[in-house]
Amino acid sequence: MAALAVITPVPGSLGAEPARAALGRTLFSDTRLSRGGDRACITCHDIRINGASAVARDLTTDGRPLARNTPSVFNAALSFRLGWAGEIPTLQDQAEADLTRPDFLGGSWPAILSVIRGDPALAGRFRSAFGREADREAVIDAIVSFERSLLTPGSRFDGWMGGDAGAVTEAERAGYALFRGIGCAACHQGVNVGANLFEKVGIFVTIPNKAAEVLRVPSLRNVAVTAPYFDDGSVATLPEAVRLMARVQLGRELTAAQADAIVAFLGTLTGSYEGRPLTAPRAPGSGPQPQPQPRG
Repeated sequence: MAALAVITPVPGSLGAEPARAALGRTLFSDTRLSRGGDRACITCHDIRINGASAVARDLTTDGRPLARNTPSVFNAALSFRLGWAGEIPTLQDQAEADLTRPDFLGGSWPAILSVIRGDPALAGRFRSAFGREADREAVIDAIVSFERSLLTPGSRFDGWMGGDAGAVTEAERAGYALFRGIGCAACHQGVNVGANLFEKVGIFVTIPNKAAEVLRVPSLRNVAVTAPYFDDGSVATLPEAVRLMARVQLGRELTAAQADAIVAFLGTLTGSYEGRPLTAPRAPGSGPQPQPQPRG
């Protein structure tokens, strides 16, 4: 199929070691590892919904907005680098930064290891999974093992690539053809539909009130449920984001119908985690978030 030359399916597994990944899952939600005991990785990367959050920029430990929007943690293991500017080389570097940077969790390794070693059940799981007492390398490895399991296979588009002709509609296929035809796929391709190269933002037109800079091309996997958009979270809707990117990156002014066609295609890229399709978060103040579902 011609689509395979541009986009490849999300794999079902990257071979994460189960016991270590299970440990990482526990640590991902453990607020005791943070400086204030009030936040964890899941605070900003909510894996019960879209792997991110509903706000333009999450808050630092002292209540200030972070410099950039929080990307989804889903499929991060498929990206060639991490962070909006691609400044983080590996998942290991990302895990350590999340745990210890003052504006993220703000923890320290002596405090983190004291919590883990002082919890008999958790300490025992580390000895079983790693054959030694918890240390910095084992903690990072556990979190990375879990993050390598945060994949979202099973999108309708991947099903279509796999031979299910009815997985996408004619309108969605037309949107994909337009996506390729106008040049979006020059940067958004591969298994993550992006996240595998750098590009200057604002090739033909500079975005108003924003300096042109070189950023990592974001993944479009699950993009229909990960609003708001861009590194500053400044765009609320996907049609608006599509039209803006066509203008500044491709020098194209899309009609509303063309933007809607591409959005229809992008909706087919939403995958599933643990058998549940990812969902958009509720807007702040609109009620409680979905609760975790039982694992099968």
